[in-house]
Amino acid sequence: MTLKEQLSDDMKSALRAKDRERLAVLRMLLSAVRQREIDERIELDDAGVLALIDKMVKQRRDAETQYRDAGRGELADAEAAEVVVLETYLPDALSDQELADMVAAAVTQSGAQSMQDMGKVMGILKPQVQGRADMGAVSAAVKNRLG
Repeated sequence: MTLKEQLSDDMKSALRAKDRERLAVLRMLLSAVRQREIDERIELDDAGVLALIDKMVKQRRDAETQYRDAGRGELADAEAAEVVVLETYLPDALSDQELADMVAAAVTQSGAQSMQDMGKVMGILKPQVQGRADMGAVSAAVKNRLG
């Protein structure tokens, strides 16, 4: 079962269970998937859907921070609740050691010697860590390794 099929099935289950919050998040997510597919005239695979979910989680976290800073706790709580639902579809996060091991393997595989080769290493790592690690942390780990 693809991730899109799972999302659709979960949306139907949330509809039957009358779980309004979960239903709203799943509808929003499926709508974003369809919109991306229409805009780019492609069929998203699981990696594409994961990238979209990762982006949506990041947006929700930013919005939550901004709402909390503005003293709008109820809106921040709503964003946090959406993050919880979205994160259920992301794979388990990588530990620092797992990330370091993946970076070391990618550096070896690409034959990178200096910071100029960072793009090669990131190209290898991005599909492997999508949704499992923050790309900023991955970039920092690669810079650390190459620098």
